[in-house]
Amino acid sequence: MRISDDIHNYYEKLVAQHFTDLNLEDNYSADFIDDLVCVVLNQLPTRYIRHEVDMAFYLSASERFEMVNSVQITVSKSLEFMKEHD
Repeated sequence: MRISDDIHNYYEKLVAQHFTDLNLEDNYSADFIDDLVCVVLNQLPTRYIRHEVDMAFYLSASERFEMVNSVQITVSKSLEFMKEHD
């Protein structure tokens, strides 16, 4: 069995967007960012999707807010952890 390249964890997109919003790539090395991505994603639940439209159609506004808020909190805590242990 082969898993399609189209299948991905929706939280990856939310984390990447938040990293962009915070301009983290301008302030940290690529290795630090890669490690930070792993630390963050390992703390978040998985939400696998095949098409972005699936999330737009099935995700309520409150659920999306909750997901984004969870990403923001997790990134903040993980960034502090990484800075302390770098």
